[in-house]
Amino acid sequence: MIKKIALLINLIFSTYCVAQLGGQSTYQFLNLVSSPRQAALGGKVLTNVDYDVTQALYNPSTINVEMDNQFALNYSSYLGGISYGTAAYAYTWDRRRQTFHTGMTYVDYGTFEGYDENGVATSPFTGKEAALSFGYALQIGYSDFYGGANVKFITSTLEQYSSLGVATDLALLYIDEDLEFQGTIVVRNIGTQITTYAGRQESLPLEINVGLSQTLENIPLRWHLTFENLQQWPIAKPNPARALTDLEGNQTQENVSFLGNVIRHTILGAELFPDKGFNLRLGYNFRRAEELRIDNQRNFSGISAGFSIKLNKMRFSYTHAKYSGAANSNFFGLQIDLR
Repeated sequence: MIKKIALLINLIFSTYCVAQLGGQSTYQFLNLVSSPRQAALGGKVLTNVDYDVTQALYNPSTINVEMDNQFALNYSSYLGGISYGTAAYAYTWDRRRQTFHTGMTYVDYGTFEGYDENGVATSPFTGKEAALSFGYALQIGYSDFYGGANVKFITSTLEQYSSLGVATDLALLYIDEDLEFQGTIVVRNIGTQITTYAGRQESLPLEINVGLSQTLENIPLRWHLTFENLQQWPIAKPNPARALTDLEGNQTQENVSFLGNVIRHTILGAELFPDKGFNLRLGYNFRRAEELRIDNQRNFSGISAGFSIKLNKMRFSYTHAKYSGAANSNFFGLQIDLR
């Protein structure tokens, strides 16, 4: 069994381990955080193996019977007037042994004023993208390992151009119930464009992420550790604004060390009272903090915090995420137990 799992991981890495990050591929919205809970824990948290039906949009191996008949709606007032939301639902079939999951991610970029190459005003235009996903997970034999997959159908319209695509997410999850520990590896957005915007084939925003989490034995606290974008090394680029200039006018570019690159792959999160009707969440995204920080200013980039409260069969969640002194995001979520 262990040999088969190791072979699967090697195949995933050897086939798809190419460098892709923001601005280098299309359908970037696929890697937006999917819920207020995920955003509060720093973003891209992968190991919520409980009622959280939205988690399966990011990690299909977490699909389980506790998600049965759970329905979630999430919304974010994102940066630059962009708004986006997600929806998710799970249903357990076959005498509570098989759970199927479906979800959607939708982004509205708003309305833009159009101009031609001479600066003459033309008609306003919009931009919208959406992805519809279907997922399933299963236990691997009688082991503590679970495998899952999502299939996603993608549509994108930007001004007069449109594109269709298809992608899949593959995930492997390990659960130690005695230690209340979970570890997972997720490969996201393996796919292709079916139709292109203007005849040019573009790659999808592949991501390889690893997540770990555990509930402490005597403290009602669950910690989360995520290593994101492992398909690319190094992930950091020198910031020209941080170049040093000596008295003779010579510039020395910022030097990002090995440890600096490790840190930029890291996300930390903690959830207080994770199993209760009310809980508090806090996260820190190191890459966001480093890329958006301003020298000699304290703007708390990379920090996110939120809470959730359960009222009967509904759970409301809210998160505030700090990006920079000029840009913050708010996330709202509602999950309903339909049983």
